[in-house]
Amino acid sequence: MKKSLSLVLASGSPRRKELLAQLGYDFDIVLPDIEEAKQADEQAQDYVLRLSLEKAQAGLALAKPDSVVLGSDTVVVCDDRVLEKPKSFEDSKRMLTDLSGRRHQVMTAVSVVSSEQQHSVVVTTDVWFKPLTHEEIEQYWQSGEPCDKAGSYGIQGLGGRFVTRIEGSYHAVVGLPLFETDQLIQEFL
Repeated sequence: MKKSLSLVLASGSPRRKELLAQLGYDFDIVLPDIEEAKQADEQAQDYVLRLSLEKAQAGLALAKPDSVVLGSDTVVVCDDRVLEKPKSFEDSKRMLTDLSGRRHQVMTAVSVVSSEQQHSVVVTTDVWFKPLTHEEIEQYWQSGEPCDKAGSYGIQGLGGRFVTRIEGSYHAVVGLPLFETDQLIQEFL
């Protein structure tokens, strides 16, 4: 018999909320406030893992006692550079130009923590983009979609038209790998 689980999502992301609900869990949401800044020599995988863990731990401090808290973070990596959310159109244009016609990686880390244990995983997915024109980049920016997305695109929206192929987890690119997330949560049941 499974014990009951007081699950909390430490994220304001509507995509993560939707994906976690897709797994069939009931959960509450808390909004931890952590600084998302990459340290000077920090590798992308270490960075995304650290952020997911910090979000989960900060969420645990906000949640009811005996909660199990899930934190997650996603980064896009191209040429060993982390592409986060764009700060401006110029920033977005630079990112999308870098991704144009090439392969890049999307890394999503998931951390699930309680007062007694913590488990984390990083899922890396390879994504290929078609060559993009300046007009496509500008029109995409005008849609508003790239503004709050790592790497300046959302595969689940209009940005999906740029993707020619992926190897790995589609849901990890969206923001929460379903299989791996479920496996982590099962550790707490």
